[in-house]
Amino acid sequence: MSVKPESVGMCSRRLARLDRFLAERYIDSGRLPCALVQVARDGQLVHQTVLGKASIESGEPLAEDAIVRIYSMTKPITSVAFMMLVEQGSVALDDPVHHFIPEFRDLGVYVAGLPGAFQTRRTDAPMRMIDLLRHTSGLTYGFQNRTNVDAAYRECRVDPFAQTEGLDGFIAGLSKMPLEFSPGAAWNYSVSTDVLGYLVGKISGVPFDEFLRSRIFEPLGMTDTGFHVPEDKVARFAQCYERSPEGKLVLAAGRNFLEPPSAPSGGGGLVSTARDYMRFCEAMRLGGALGDARLLGPKTVRLMRSNHLPGARELSDMSVSGFSEGIYQGVGFGLGLAMTTNVAKTQIAGSLGEYWWGGMASTAFWIDPVEDVSVVLLTQFIPSSAYPIRRELRTLVNAAITESKA
Repeated sequence: MSVKPESVGMCSRRLARLDRFLAERYIDSGRLPCALVQVARDGQLVHQTVLGKASIESGEPLAEDAIVRIYSMTKPITSVAFMMLVEQGSVALDDPVHHFIPEFRDLGVYVAGLPGAFQTRRTDAPMRMIDLLRHTSGLTYGFQNRTNVDAAYRECRVDPFAQTEGLDGFIAGLSKMPLEFSPGAAWNYSVSTDVLGYLVGKISGVPFDEFLRSRIFEPLGMTDTGFHVPEDKVARFAQCYERSPEGKLVLAAGRNFLEPPSAPSGGGGLVSTARDYMRFCEAMRLGGALGDARLLGPKTVRLMRSNHLPGARELSDMSVSGFSEGIYQGVGFGLGLAMTTNVAKTQIAGSLGEYWWGGMASTAFWIDPVEDVSVVLLTQFIPSSAYPIRRELRTLVNAAITESKA
């Protein structure tokens, strides 16, 4: 149920700019197939935008209950699942990863060579759980097309989406790859969160996908979130697009999400809806609980949204990634989340401690714990780096706040 924006210190007229801006710049122009935005303050929905087509081919309009691929917006959920195990004492942030994955004990840093004949050196420090959470593990993504290591990932199909032997097969393949750098030395967007998903299953004794379902989705009432779209919900599943060489929106290649995966990807495997993801955002904004469902304690949530980069550095200083939000200054990285550490350096009118992340299909969310604002943006266009829509949306939403709590 929505409320009048003015009742919670926001402006209806300024929020209406969202609809005009998105329609004119992105939907009517053909840049994006669709856009769905929800803005909430103090736990109340104050604005919703639903524009464009769920399917360009059929002409089906986007609906507010559309199911979409959220890709890397899976990462904060997986990170919360892992932190639930930290809270119960099953694992600690400074535990070496090889205590739970013995195959990782002898991982070395790449020096030279090709798959099967890598030359490596010893790491300066062991990979620890915190390195997986903050992407300082030395792991990478095959799609980065940046180094010989990510080329080896592609050649050896080291990716949960490419796995037919489950998460065990993914870990077995990954254990044969060298690291890009010694853990803690740099920041690189990577399969780290997929490793966390594997660890959630191994440490809890419950399959990773079942852990998310029973411990997070069902308690929060996230009824449409999972690793595939069931047959009775396929009609609500929006198509995903990319741009052809001729400049037209065409169906994006990749997994169809219509069958349960062999290896559930904790880094990018979920589908969800705006309603569901907003419930997750609200649970985080409220310190780890929503209604009677408590996932984490508030101190753990504050720990997650603190900057954990070594030396309290920024992403722009530590990132070696070719695909990330690491271009941003004034931004740190916590336990599965990015956050604002210096508002002026971001050049966006936001709040200190605002935290967020996005997905490959241009989706995004952010939570402002100062202004008690949560925002979810859903669309289905790859790659997410094509347009500055996330920065633009944050500017428009923050400009609609008329009674600041800062």
